[in-house]
Amino acid sequence: MSYSGSGNTGGASNTGGASNAGGAWRSDGGVPPHAFDPWTQPELFRGVLTRRLFAFLIDVLVLSIPVILACIFIAVFGVVTLGLGWALFWLVSPASVIWALIYYGASIGGPHSATLGMRVMDLELRTWYGAPGYFVLGAMHAVLFWISVSVLSPLVLLVGLFNGRRRLLHDIVLGTVVINSSVRSPVAQPARTF
Repeated sequence: MSYSGSGNTGGASNTGGASNAGGAWRSDGGVPPHAFDPWTQPELFRGVLTRRLFAFLIDVLVLSIPVILACIFIAVFGVVTLGLGWALFWLVSPASVIWALIYYGASIGGPHSATLGMRVMDLELRTWYGAPGYFVLGAMHAVLFWISVSVLSPLVLLVGLFNGRRRLLHDIVLGTVVINSSVRSPVAQPARTF
């Protein structure tokens, strides 16, 4: 059991290690519960894995378009410069990694806490305690996803089938959860006319 309180009693000594001012005894170690419970809010997790698959495909398309355009530009530039421009092809791989990190970081760290694919599929990424995503979390989410799929094979994605929150391995490591944003966001009420 732990005590969650300020512990500031105005300079008075505390013989028992606890004070009644400013806190209460808690048996959870001071850790708040998960913000999204799959047993009381199952609608937040319905179809999340399928939607994530389609969101991933959309995001791969969004990420690949600038890379393909850059390759076409370098190929044409190489023809115009009689082969000298083709030396720029070595920049494509590092530039595509940087582009992917910026894309995931900026979109998950943005106001919607979702990439473009996730927004199309009505998904959003939240921390386990309900806070929206931020840039570093989005970039690390992408890095850990690609590392887990590369090292442990795509079969690691089956982890999502065996937990109530439909979290994948990199979600568990980072403490994130992907939920249906269409269920979570309230429907706007129509304006009254008199």
